[in-house]
Amino acid sequence: MLNRRHIRVKVMQSIYAMHQTKSDDLAKEEKFLLFSIENIQDLYLLMLSSLIEICKKEEAFLEISKKKHLATAEEKNPNKKFINNAIFKILTESNSLSIALENRKITNWTLNDDYILLLISAIKASDLYKKYMTNNKNTFAEDQQFIADLFVEVIASNDKLYEYLEDNKLTWVDDIPVVNTEIVKQLKAIKPTEENFKVSKLYKDTEDKEFVINLFRKTVLNESELAKEFIDKTPNWDTERIAEIDTIILKMAICEFLKFPSIPVKVTINEYLELAKEYSTPKSSIFINGILDNLVKTYQTNNKLNKTGRGLM
Repeated sequence: MLNRRHIRVKVMQSIYAMHQTKSDDLAKEEKFLLFSIENIQDLYLLMLSSLIEICKKEEAFLEISKKKHLATAEEKNPNKKFINNAIFKILTESNSLSIALENRKITNWTLNDDYILLLISAIKASDLYKKYMTNNKNTFAEDQQFIADLFVEVIASNDKLYEYLEDNKLTWVDDIPVVNTEIVKQLKAIKPTEENFKVSKLYKDTEDKEFVINLFRKTVLNESELAKEFIDKTPNWDTERIAEIDTIILKMAICEFLKFPSIPVKVTINEYLELAKEYSTPKSSIFINGILDNLVKTYQTNNKLNKTGRGLM
């Protein structure tokens, strides 16, 4: 689920938080970094389980309506196309998902079912739902496309839900797009014959988890030395005028240049320029690009870059 760019974001934010609190407790800050990343899995499960809870809540509503004393003909014989959607069934019957929800103790919707009711209301008000419920198609492809579109257009984009997630855990704010992208990708990849939907792993492999720890430690433990690499490359800038987030981005990028031999130089530059565009000032990416470009030329001249593998320079 996690890509290297988001790992860099989490590390950058942790180092920035250390600076703001003036903390020098590396073990404590590393533990919080790993904890905040681990919580991404909870967000992922929470968003996935919202689909199951929406289906359950609507099914219960239809049953209650059917038993009303003065139930209408429509209430006695409701259109069950929505609750019979094949994707709902696959998610509900997934052992992988139910075990993960139990192990991680994801019970938010039981305690906050008003958000599920709010989402159901938004779903029923959408043109997407009205079109789905009134056509005569009954295919897996239609069910799948509907749920994927529903998740993107109604659930993931719901402002009230976003506020709830933000209030629940502040660290989730930057994780929401990553999680939602993964869920949509999974929903679109489900096969009609799929018997057990598989929960995504948080890390692609052990190397990615090691990358989190190594990037954090090697940057924090070498901040002074890494800063010396670019301070004399900014003669027109007063050091104190450089945005703090820019100095962190530069240190992390230089750390990758010098201490991560398997990561290509171009990948490092591109990744940190994207971080600068998203998290720093409008001119930061130009400033950072100029410094990193000059540093790479200097390192290459001095044979300071120790990159292994083909195409890593």
